[in-house]
Amino acid sequence: MNESFYKDILDSLNDGIYFVNRRREVLYWNKAAEQLSGYTAEEMLGKRCADNTLNHVDENGRNLCRRGCPLAGCMRDGESRNVNVFMHHKDGHRVPVSIRSLPMRDEEGKIVGSVEIFSDRSHTMAISSEVEALRQATVTDPLTGIGNRRQADISLNGFGNAWRQNKVPFGVLYVDIDNFKSVNDRWGHDVGDRVIKAVSSTLIATLRPTDVACRWGGDEFVVFLPNISEGGLVAVGKRLVLLLRESWIELDGETVSFTASVGGAMSRFGDHACDVMARADAQLYMSKKSGRNCFHHEEELREAS
Repeated sequence: MNESFYKDILDSLNDGIYFVNRRREVLYWNKAAEQLSGYTAEEMLGKRCADNTLNHVDENGRNLCRRGCPLAGCMRDGESRNVNVFMHHKDGHRVPVSIRSLPMRDEEGKIVGSVEIFSDRSHTMAISSEVEALRQATVTDPLTGIGNRRQADISLNGFGNAWRQNKVPFGVLYVDIDNFKSVNDRWGHDVGDRVIKAVSSTLIATLRPTDVACRWGGDEFVVFLPNISEGGLVAVGKRLVLLLRESWIELDGETVSFTASVGGAMSRFGDHACDVMARADAQLYMSKKSGRNCFHHEEELREAS
């Protein structure tokens, strides 16, 4: 079979392919390489890949043509290379590609050059972004933008495992908007939604980056506080009550005020995650029983006994 037969096969592939010699001069450039890079074979043949025409940059911003070239590496040690890079396109933009470099040997097994095969991964990255967006949608409350009940379950499981395996403590706060039904009855559900969003925004503003706030359902929220002390839990719980008490919504010249009841609990030796949740819920009930607009936690019971 003559050389044109193999060239026709290589030109029919969807992956870009080019060959270089030991001096990294381009000896062959297939049709897909032209389409993916914008450079024709006539423009590339005889050029050195080290001349920065393609200017491969990895995901850490490192220029591989200057240092760490996969082609040079596989010619040096005879090992293939696989790496994701951003390739320079003739039009000036970057194209995300997956490349594989392999050594080329002569009949005696001596390395005489290298071949690089590269494929566009834009579609893969787009799919990954879509998958991540879908994943976020399944764990995000559409009204508030914070986690939903599924996210709460996932977080609870994670913090529970960290407690059992590594004794990393965590606290739970239940937050329930007081008399929320009366807000809906008097002002309507649109205003009720605004109150829910105001509470969730206050939660986000109050918490640390490592804390997780989720809408548990309706007008109730749950907050997970990893690696926190009892004193820290109490401080956050009381601060939430105070901040919400001092918040309101302006509506056509009238003021819509709202408060919340909060209950908290800390992980204990021998706890399962659901045990902490149950005790925090019980403390929320104590806050409501005490007249609402307040915070209760387990330590108060131990201090009183």
